[in-house]
Amino acid sequence: MTPRLSAEIQRLYRSPGAMNAPGEATLGLVDSDGRVRAMVVSLSGPADWSLLSAVWRGVQIDLELPAPAIAVNGLDAYELWFSLAVPVPQAQALAFLQGLRQRYLPDVKPHRVGLRPSHDGVASTAVIPAAQGDSGNWSAFVAPDLAAVFGDEPLLDLPPGEDAQAELLGRLKCIVPSAFEAALGQLPVAAHALAPDVSGPASVAHGPSVKARYEDPRLFLQDIMNDASVPVASRIEAARALLGC
Repeated sequence: MTPRLSAEIQRLYRSPGAMNAPGEATLGLVDSDGRVRAMVVSLSGPADWSLLSAVWRGVQIDLELPAPAIAVNGLDAYELWFSLAVPVPQAQALAFLQGLRQRYLPDVKPHRVGLRPSHDGVASTAVIPAAQGDSGNWSAFVAPDLAAVFGDEPLLDLPPGEDAQAELLGRLKCIVPSAFEAALGQLPVAAHALAPDVSGPASVAHGPSVKARYEDPRLFLQDIMNDASVPVASRIEAARALLGC
């Protein structure tokens, strides 16, 4: 990977302090503190840009977020790569991804939609661009006006130019915290988390930090989840409410 392309991936997707390792096959999405900077939504079985493009357009038009990168994974899926300017707790990242799926892909069978990181522990994603074994096919980031031309074969049969890949990524912007918070509040899962039933176990939490932020239910739940003095069962209930479980 050229220094220019590596620098763009570092700028957009790597956690602070994480560096490129030569020959690495995967990019970690959850850091040692359980925080997330990059998120990926994919669509396969079959790959269909006409469906995934609804997410790409919607986050820009409805949620007023910068455009995510578009990628073909060299195998069977289109991908959207989201970049956060500041890493967020994994629970918020999961809520965001689930919210996007519910809002923009509600009728797509769940097994076709990949969300990374995921509820079932997937905490990395394949590095792009990369060769796909001995197939001769490659994954790559692609321009919006070229995404549709791949049809149901989301791959390149030649290695993409790394300078061109860097140029594509260089046009992208990270999602700033205020924009992410605003978008999260508009998504279905997040909306559920913003109006939880706090009459159950989660309501036993106490302390000045919780009381001062009680008017914002989401922050209230985050305080409970992160407060070591709160019983574990209550912290689990708070996490479930945040995730819309």
